[in-house]
Amino acid sequence: MPEQLPVPLTLSDAHSVAIIGAGLSGLACGHQLAGQGVKVSLFDKARGAGGRMSSKRRPLATLDLGAQAFTVRHDRFANKVAEWQSAGCVATWPTSRYQASASGWQTHDDDQLRYTGTPRMSSITRHLADTLDALPNAAITLETHIIALNKTVAGWQLQDHHGTIHGPFDMVVISAPPPQANALLAEWEPTLAAACEANPQRGCWSAWVIFEQPLPPMAKVASAWHTVHAQHPVLRLASRNHTKPGREHQPESISLLAQLDWSDDHIESDSESVAQQLLEAFVSLLPGNTNLPNIIELGAHRWRYAQPAQAGNQSYLYSTRGLALCGDSFKGSRVEDAWLSGDELGRALTGRSF
Repeated sequence: MPEQLPVPLTLSDAHSVAIIGAGLSGLACGHQLAGQGVKVSLFDKARGAGGRMSSKRRPLATLDLGAQAFTVRHDRFANKVAEWQSAGCVATWPTSRYQASASGWQTHDDDQLRYTGTPRMSSITRHLADTLDALPNAAITLETHIIALNKTVAGWQLQDHHGTIHGPFDMVVISAPPPQANALLAEWEPTLAAACEANPQRGCWSAWVIFEQPLPPMAKVASAWHTVHAQHPVLRLASRNHTKPGREHQPESISLLAQLDWSDDHIESDSESVAQQLLEAFVSLLPGNTNLPNIIELGAHRWRYAQPAQAGNQSYLYSTRGLALCGDSFKGSRVEDAWLSGDELGRALTGRSF
């Protein structure tokens, strides 16, 4: 493990921890802490847990606009994914992958098994949130935007956007992206603030398009293709949501993820323009005589902080003042990185071995 700042105590059931951010890292950390008897209070500004693993529900389709699928490399994460499979919230996907450029489409198989949430990516984080919230020493509070921290004699207090004060807590874990974490802790912990400032983030635009009918077949391409990696200056990946396990009833529904360079250049563009440009990029990869079905819905979502500009060598950070950071922003951009970061921080704070 990378060297961390010294921590003054090993957390136990005599301590309480606030976790800001109910994405995969925050939930993984919460499970580790609560499993060792620590009192955990998790806060998120969204209506549901998930972060970049959340799914967007539309009247006719459910769409993944962040993580589309994930791989497994670490043994401990493999064990966790097996648990999720047993719980019915994870299945293997995609199995029909392509790459496309101006010269056409070719199969794209790297022999790496991939998984997705079922029936939606957010099923994983909802499962984690439900099982955590069911524990007697854990609570999740949603639609609560924490805007400030305050250190008192009794411990850390959190102030939300309504002015409500939560706490005190013995420790605060922040799993939000570094720029958002920095806004909370800069006044209190310059070392962690410097780590946030040294970890710039990249944005990413995602779009979705729902068609009235299936896309027409293409020569030498499987009719039920799942994803296509694009060699295109605008588009990075197209993913067919309706081919994911548990969504077979949906109409043709595609997520379009933009290239990071293009996203950074257009991060302040309006969503309608972005959606149209991503759709045009996708259409440019189809055969010239392709007649698209009627479009039911087209839209775009901006992830202002999608992933770190470069992979780091630290999974988490904590300080002697009772503040800690975790998240894929410090280790890498994979789903596995996010889970390992939170899990490893929870283990470190409770004195558990890896």
